[in-house]
Amino acid sequence: MKLVILDRDGTINADSDEFIKTPDEWLPLPGALEAIARLNHAGWHTVIASNQSGLGRGLFDVASLNAINAKMHKMLAAQGGRIDAVFYCPHSPDEGCLCRKPSPGLFEQIGERFGVELKGSPVVGDGLRDLQAGVAAGCEPHLVLTGKGAAFRGRPLPENYPANTMVHDDLAAFADWLIARRASAKIPS
Repeated sequence: MKLVILDRDGTINADSDEFIKTPDEWLPLPGALEAIARLNHAGWHTVIASNQSGLGRGLFDVASLNAINAKMHKMLAAQGGRIDAVFYCPHSPDEGCLCRKPSPGLFEQIGERFGVELKGSPVVGDGLRDLQAGVAAGCEPHLVLTGKGAAFRGRPLPENYPANTMVHDDLAAFADWLIARRASAKIPS
């Protein structure tokens, strides 16, 4: 199974220091939904792994999160794309859970649900925690320069980022890269 694990806020949609609490606040980043559709059409399954500590902080409830995700799914379907599953950590940072990124718990859940080894599966996020969680589960780290990642535009990554992190302007650039890599691997030399 070709599987890509995506962060949500800052990777697919605009992030907010005030948290995304309602469907009206959920706004896709330019080209992100089309990128997911292109990945799907190239045979990739896409899954979200997202910290949603706003739940644990009492800023929104599960019904609101479901409504936000429903908007995302509807907008993706209009582009011919889909997210196969959404995994999220509902805990606040001080709860000490195993599913909050940078811990790999969400990734372990994804591997179990889909019955796959995650070794080499791309993880795409806009922050260090996204990549640390993915690498701990054996994933290949990809940073997008959107959301929190925008701070690294034109700058080298700090040393605490995984050494093999690949950097892309946005989710569309990542999709182009992954599809091209896959296509070139099939061309006989």
